[in-house]
Amino acid sequence: MAATTAQPTGAKPRRHIAVIPCRWGASRFAGKPLALLGDKPLLWHVHQRCLEAKRLDGAIVATDDERIEAACRQLGIECIRTGEHLTGTDRVAEVAERLPAEGYINVQGDEPFISPTAIDDVSEALEYTPPGTFAVNAYTELVDVGAVLDHNVVKVVVTARGEALMFSRQPIPYPKGDRPKYLRQLGLYGFTGPALQRFRQLQQGPLERSEGVEMLRFVEHGHAVQMVPVLDGGVAIDTPEDLARAERLLNQYGGAILTRETAGRSAPV
Repeated sequence: MAATTAQPTGAKPRRHIAVIPCRWGASRFAGKPLALLGDKPLLWHVHQRCLEAKRLDGAIVATDDERIEAACRQLGIECIRTGEHLTGTDRVAEVAERLPAEGYINVQGDEPFISPTAIDDVSEALEYTPPGTFAVNAYTELVDVGAVLDHNVVKVVVTARGEALMFSRQPIPYPKGDRPKYLRQLGLYGFTGPALQRFRQLQQGPLERSEGVEMLRFVEHGHAVQMVPVLDGGVAIDTPEDLARAERLLNQYGGAILTRETAGRSAPV
């Protein structure tokens, strides 16, 4: 039977909740959500970072996999079983249909070092989005050349109004003239329920299919994505090599997960 934590009919909706979409079959790292970092699976670490955020009314894992669901049950983590989806945001949209809340913060299940303050920043920005804005999306400046060139790191170009102009896995903008600042989108998104339902109604466009960046669905259809600058030195786990790096960092700091809050600017970058 699928686990669900949806509230009874008539219950007061939660204000903002974190939804952590997790799937088993990542092409570069199958079973990644349950890969161990220290003595706990990755999804547990991400869930803990969400619980440390001050503006949320809880955090829930969303998955279509019975192994991930069973692990959540054993760890005491709220979980909701979904159908199969093209992207994590489509999965979050299904959760929004079943679990009432005023806002949904999509937190990637492979970011064990994600900053709780960054999560709060996105939650706060969601309350003050300009009319016509369909999503808020956190970003931070890239200073490491290797990260700029890494196709696993999604770069974003931001307009003067703070809206996303383009996302790409390639280094954008191209430095033909002045040396540009490179910005990384964190995959930390905020949505209202209606915005998520609009997302599900839209067809994937050629840019989203080519780049594999789901926020391009809004951009391609002319919907505004408000970018939110945050401080975050997290390590995304895209490959087994990334996990080994995260394990070394964990061991280096005595088994404590580092965030900007616990280690200031000495957090891993």
